[in-house]
Amino acid sequence: MIIDLPNTTTRDIAASLQHIHETTAQTTGRVLTLIVMAGTGDDLPEIIRATTDASWEHPSRVLVLIDGGPAEASGVDAEVRVGGTVGASEFVIMTLRGEVAAHANAVVTPLLLPDTPIVVWWPSRAPENPAEHPVGRLAQRRITDSALRPEAYSPGDSDLAWARITQWRGIVSSALDAHPHEPVTGVLIKGPRVSPSIDLAAGWLARCLGVPVRRGVATHEISGGLEPCELRLERPGGPITIHNRSHSTVSVRMPQRPESLVAMSPRSTADCLAEELRHLDPDVIYAEALASMGSVVFEEE
Repeated sequence: MIIDLPNTTTRDIAASLQHIHETTAQTTGRVLTLIVMAGTGDDLPEIIRATTDASWEHPSRVLVLIDGGPAEASGVDAEVRVGGTVGASEFVIMTLRGEVAAHANAVVTPLLLPDTPIVVWWPSRAPENPAEHPVGRLAQRRITDSALRPEAYSPGDSDLAWARITQWRGIVSSALDAHPHEPVTGVLIKGPRVSPSIDLAAGWLARCLGVPVRRGVATHEISGGLEPCELRLERPGGPITIHNRSHSTVSVRMPQRPESLVAMSPRSTADCLAEELRHLDPDVIYAEALASMGSVVFEEE
């Protein structure tokens, strides 16, 4: 069901949602409110697709705010979507025109679900300090994408660049847990010159291992979406090397053992978003990895 509400108000939007709940089989069992802060240049269909896929695990009220930029007349154009292609959530897509765009927090406040967590996601452009943004102040969790600013971190902040390396971190941890249990004396990690995920991986290793970590630039390319990454963990008995061998395979080499190949495909935005929505408390490990990025030594090619 899709309801168009041009030049509307939050009161009319709330009334439309209430009418849907009273006259259809749609339930109100939403577990959180997800606010998506988008711009006119963003890929809105892709944002809605990713949010819809994540909603099967986390039924939500999704409030998509699109900054329509300057306009002669200030106002809100809305579209309500429930059921069908939007999965287990209900969507309210609002384009804010003119002066009202500067007061997005006032627009969303009447539409927040009572007694449920609030999450804000910036799919592209994020503010310098998400926790101090007027909408960010409403939320328990604030999710950005490749917008790492250690000096602006506040508990509750997170980034999809961190979720993209969850499986990779599991592979590294498994390799370190294998016999023999020798201390790591040094780390070299290589990846694309610009890669927040690789930078976070380096910070995570520096924090967990407490040894010098060097961050280099990978020289090979991988097609298919998986970032090139080469990791070398120095140990007295010989190094552990882990590298992304293809678009779906990671190679693990350890002394006196045959090479192991582990399947790992690129994670979609929906997968990463769903993971972030599972943990609404502050992500302490992410915070530590972010803070430790400053101790990593960046090496040129």
